[in-house]
Amino acid sequence: MGFTIAVAGKGGSGKTSIATLIIRYLIKHKFEPVLAVDADPNANLGESLGLEVKDTVGAMLDRFQKSKIDIPAGMTKEAYLEYQLNSLLSESHGLDLITMGRGEGQDCYCYPNLILRKFIDQLSSNYRFIVMDNEAGMEHLSRGTTRNINELLIVSNHSVKGIRAVARIKELVNELDLKVKNQRVIINMVPGAIDQVIAEEMRKLNLKVDMLVPEDEIVYSYDLKLKPLSELPDSSKAVKAIDRLMEIILNQ
Repeated sequence: MGFTIAVAGKGGSGKTSIATLIIRYLIKHKFEPVLAVDADPNANLGESLGLEVKDTVGAMLDRFQKSKIDIPAGMTKEAYLEYQLNSLLSESHGLDLITMGRGEGQDCYCYPNLILRKFIDQLSSNYRFIVMDNEAGMEHLSRGTTRNINELLIVSNHSVKGIRAVARIKELVNELDLKVKNQRVIINMVPGAIDQVIAEEMRKLNLKVDMLVPEDEIVYSYDLKLKPLSELPDSSKAVKAIDRLMEIILNQ
């Protein structure tokens, strides 16, 4: 299995941007191939990477539940589902993306989720790095979609609510007894120095920050123009911060 980096944080923390810049670093430095997994129901990692997402796992599972009686003759249910899953990959040079999305059906997903876990495990063995953009509750991690995580990056924006969300996610990781080798806390969109109120909250929660990512007008400009963040220039302050983080991770 490849080296797995999972990114988590509450909505608005910029975790998708962080995941994108991690992938940007890996592709630029030839740490290929990379599998990107958008496990946030509010899926936008594809847009951030400049990849077209035609379908999601959630939508496909809904269709599967409704049309499983139409499985082609001579094909098992498992083989048909794995075929459908393979069709969901958005592919580019050195990088593939699978988007989980959100299902709309109410039927049981127990069997499809078993196949999905097996499928992700199979995919992982074909990639040097796996980067997962997770929802705040880390539901896909709790389901065991990815079994072992080398680096869990928990992202907060420059706010007390964001810091408290980081603390809750760290508690959840411990409660679920997830197989996480390293956890790191990132504060994103920092306007200069850390505000004293936020610093005091971190002290109360016994949180140590591993990386500060400054506010970046270039990121803001790219967002307004709907340009992929994967195309940010090396001069970007956010890019420089994530590059430093990746050098620490890969050289520890």
